[in-house]
Amino acid sequence: MPPNSEPVPPSIPLNALLLAASMALVGSNVGLGKAIVIHVPILLFALLRFVVAIVCLSPWYRPARMRRVSRREWWNLFLQAFFGTFLFTLLMLGGVRLTSAMSAGVITSTIPATVAILSWLVLRERLSRRTVLSVLLAVAGIAVLNIARGGQQGGGSDALLGNLMVMGAVVCESIYVILSKRLAQTLAAIEICAYTHLIGGLLMLPLGLVPLLDFDASTVPLHVWAMVLWYALSASVFSFWLWMKGIRHVPAQLAGVFTSVLPIAAALYGIVFLGETPGWAHGVALVCVLAGIALASWPGRLARAAAERGDAQRDPAGIEPGPGATVQSRGR
Repeated sequence: MPPNSEPVPPSIPLNALLLAASMALVGSNVGLGKAIVIHVPILLFALLRFVVAIVCLSPWYRPARMRRVSRREWWNLFLQAFFGTFLFTLLMLGGVRLTSAMSAGVITSTIPATVAILSWLVLRERLSRRTVLSVLLAVAGIAVLNIARGGQQGGGSDALLGNLMVMGAVVCESIYVILSKRLAQTLAAIEICAYTHLIGGLLMLPLGLVPLLDFDASTVPLHVWAMVLWYALSASVFSFWLWMKGIRHVPAQLAGVFTSVLPIAAALYGIVFLGETPGWAHGVALVCVLAGIALASWPGRLARAAAERGDAQRDPAGIEPGPGATVQSRGR
């Protein structure tokens, strides 16, 4: 390598593939969770998900490193675990039990819009006109979906409650992302993931043990246990690793476009494996949400500004980037 030359980063198409794969796992997990809770109680399934994640992330539970985490950081980790893993899991699994995987996938894809609103409310970040319009499109899509489901004969109220629970899970996940912006400055992303899953597992333990009193594991087919294992691995390890690996060399604004893979994967899983039939409301809601995501995330002046902030980060003068220059995200 010639002197003064810099290593060439992986091409954007390769990293784009990693981001798309991460969101595809997240989207398929929406339908997978719906299939699992038919056989396994929600609270027990949630506990098993944490147990598998904790075992896989155990190499990062190093006592020497954990002792260096400050009390303030532990408090933020607890809040992240409560909203982003514990409450998120309960609301998401409870929601998909009542609504369709397609509806849940569309609602979950509004996370970028919800994060934008919370960033404005909590972090006082300025909302651009494109962001505001994207939020309005996302809200319109969810409104169409809920109005259509509420007007159906039979089961409409259950579907509406399920949609509201999934929306609650979206808010919890968005709170996780907002809190991550602070912790990411002092802790490695994989450590944040490991610690929040450990705390979330401890919170879930007393609730998850209750169903074991009258649960007959022999009634659960073997393939469902394999699905439980895959759900835990893909939600806590694989999708997280793919996203963090891909976003290293892709502008944050461009990376946001790939969240549109999530509702598509959820819808496809529901159609192919769960026998769900898409309706006009799903199509309208999906178009609104994807249009909002593309509007807010498509590279342009914002992407160039993000790249300039990245250059400033590497500047020897040590200029710090502005708010939102780095957004930590994790797969679901």
